[in-house]
Amino acid sequence: MSALIFLSTILIGFILFKLINSMRRPKNFPPGPRFLPWLGNTLQFRKEARAAGGQHVLFEHWSKQYNSQLLGLKLGSEYVVVAMGNAMVREVQLQEVFEGRPDNFFLRLRTMGTRKGITCTDGKLWYEHRNFAMKQMRHVGYGRSQMEGHIEREAEELLNKLAGTHGTPIEPVTKLAESVLNVLWCLIAGKRIASDEDGTLHSLLDLMTRRSKLFDICGGLLAQFPWLRHVAPNKTGYNLIRQLNTELYQFFMTTIEEHRQQLADSEQDTDLIYAYLQAMANKDDESSSFNETQLVMTILDFFIAGSQTTSNTINLALMILAMREDIQKRLLDEIEANCSSNAAGASSSSSGAAAFPHLSRRESFDYMDAFIMEVQRFFHITPITGPRRTLWSTKLGGYDIPRNTTILIGLRSVHLDKEHWGDPLEFRPERFLDTATGKCFKDDYFMPFGLGRRRCLGDALARACIFSFLVRIVQHFHVVLPAGETPSLILQPGITLTPKPYKVMFVKRQ
Repeated sequence: MSALIFLSTILIGFILFKLINSMRRPKNFPPGPRFLPWLGNTLQFRKEARAAGGQHVLFEHWSKQYNSQLLGLKLGSEYVVVAMGNAMVREVQLQEVFEGRPDNFFLRLRTMGTRKGITCTDGKLWYEHRNFAMKQMRHVGYGRSQMEGHIEREAEELLNKLAGTHGTPIEPVTKLAESVLNVLWCLIAGKRIASDEDGTLHSLLDLMTRRSKLFDICGGLLAQFPWLRHVAPNKTGYNLIRQLNTELYQFFMTTIEEHRQQLADSEQDTDLIYAYLQAMANKDDESSSFNETQLVMTILDFFIAGSQTTSNTINLALMILAMREDIQKRLLDEIEANCSSNAAGASSSSSGAAAFPHLSRRESFDYMDAFIMEVQRFFHITPITGPRRTLWSTKLGGYDIPRNTTILIGLRSVHLDKEHWGDPLEFRPERFLDTATGKCFKDDYFMPFGLGRRRCLGDALARACIFSFLVRIVQHFHVVLPAGETPSLILQPGITLTPKPYKVMFVKRQ
């Protein structure tokens, strides 16, 4: 009996120790809400984020409440630090200690149960494959004239689709997403995705949209409590994510198998898939990190990095153009002045005859550049970026950050910093124009694609597509709001912020 009492006492003591320890903040950890036993801040975070209208809004509220640019949280058993403000955000993005990625169940679920690809890996695998992928993408035209050629062709296809609407109200986002995705697929797979007739492109876009809605930057409940997939596989989104992963995998593998067959017939180096297949064929040993799964995950990373955020940015730009006739008129004047001066015999009024405004002449489009930058700053569609992982224990802002802490980056807090911008809630492209020269300049507080070696993989594609598509659209169409249509400037929360559905009319310019 006494032995049973002794063992019971030991067990109770152990449970109490673990309970108290789960509530204890690490020494000199950034301030934040109190930890609950076992759960940390998980339930409070999810409840208050929904009430506030998004995680980014809640983080900014807590930053004011605790008077700190760094917040210290605990989500499940995972320590999380949120960096806000220009100084902290810049330091996190540029320091090697913060270049890691968390390794949890949810992030592995993102990459189909693996720790592969580029975006969600770190260390040797990340260095090797990021360098290889970017080298091969440049080889097939990423950021060069070949990419511009793909963009021009897709821009013409987009113009034809918009002309086919005959000025009737439409939601433009799907057509934009199709065009951006096809530019990316030409670089990855050397061809456009199958045409609208067989529905492949629409199915893929729908797949990516449904998938993105299931992910949030903190990983949801599955990151903190992966065992919930056994209890509530549907409610947690686990079953749907697995289904979408399977569909994506099948789509990618169909293209990879086509390339594998063609590679056997002749040497090819015309796209990223061929480059990976050749690297797999030439590997010296079985431990090589070049394999089929790594290829699939790399394709997925480029898809995510280069497609949805780009089309959403263009979508928001069109919404602003429809709402602000003054901005649209000024952009048209700039485009006509630049394009007509380079088109032999073209008058300033014959915008349809003007030459395509090549990216090499982008420096002549100062107001367009300023407008695009203001769209990215004002709407900040990725308000929280990351997540990062501290590779070793370190200091940040005077606080101690333990090894393997997850770091989230509050980019919105930089783009809406009132002290720096003065009127951050006003949409004003002129803030990026030099008052003396009228030239567009890059502000140090403007960082939509991130900084350092972890900056967005798709930044070159995004910048080129956004510029070229908008120039061509404004050049050929008057973007008009239908009667009674009032788009909302308040975006829908998620892993990226998206505009609420709205309709515009594309009226052909004469």
